[in-house]
Amino acid sequence: MIPVSIITGFLGSGKTTLLAHMLRDPAMSRTAIIINEFGAVGLDHDLIETSDESFIQLSNGCLCCNVRTDLVLTLIDLASRRSAGTLPCFERVVIETSGLADPAPILHALMTDSGVCESYALDDVITTVDTVTGLSTIEKHPESVRQIAVADRIILTKTDLAPAGTAAICKRISSINPSSPVTIAINGVLDASTLFRSLGPHSVDILESVSKWMPPESANGKSYGHQHTEEISTFCIVREQPLHGVTLALLLSALADNCGADLLRMKGIVAITEEPERPAVIHGVQHVYHAPVWLDHWPSDDRRTRIVFIGRNIRQTWVLALIDLLDAEVSDQTMRLGATAGAI
Repeated sequence: MIPVSIITGFLGSGKTTLLAHMLRDPAMSRTAIIINEFGAVGLDHDLIETSDESFIQLSNGCLCCNVRTDLVLTLIDLASRRSAGTLPCFERVVIETSGLADPAPILHALMTDSGVCESYALDDVITTVDTVTGLSTIEKHPESVRQIAVADRIILTKTDLAPAGTAAICKRISSINPSSPVTIAINGVLDASTLFRSLGPHSVDILESVSKWMPPESANGKSYGHQHTEEISTFCIVREQPLHGVTLALLLSALADNCGADLLRMKGIVAITEEPERPAVIHGVQHVYHAPVWLDHWPSDDRRTRIVFIGRNIRQTWVLALIDLLDAEVSDQTMRLGATAGAI
């Protein structure tokens, strides 16, 4: 599978500058860059020249593509041309979104489109936040809040221009998405290996990444929650008892039906009664849920269920009650079926 990283962030937050510096790193060769933007976009005059062609070969061996129509078709076309040998054999894909974009549709495509899923797997979502205007942007533009909420990691930019504001913006970011680490880019420069796990051909390493999803609070053995003025809630549910497999299926269905677009992102690792040695990794964005991925073994000695929720107007108490209710009903049904089979 070809790993895909998404770089998002509000207008002027430094996405393009960051990516331009990254492309100078030899480790980024054999990378397909997709700019999910209308019209011609130049990352850097030394790297990309304005062109009427969709695909532009870069001097460092990377391939750049301007998306003017459909991202799914572009990804499928890239994979097809790679297989046919008419494009370089790129080893990873980086998608830079529009500054006003909600990343959710891109995540939906990577999670659900059969043509895309044949060749690609989501590696991580990277969001740039500008230290100079970041606080005001978060307050004025809900798109910025969503971009931070869905991130696996946050890159703080322009700290050299407003060093005094670093602590305040970090605190604000943490209030929206406490599970994502914040890294500072100095003058827009960051080592590529720091930004991308996928520096080389590999299958996306779920075992490595799943432990990074869980914020420090979950290590204390307690569920935790945060509530914010813009009605974005972030909480982590920690459960000692495993869930039945059927309970997990019912839970994902209930979340999709009842939360819809309000559930910005959900991800976690779940202990399953029927498979005690093989946890299930779950991932959802709004109403779209990836099929659970079964790991061959637990990534650590911690075998509790831990699920992180980031959304609007979603109550932690409701989710906890829903899980308990569903699992109790499934347990009841299992006992009744067992008793019936014993009687026969």
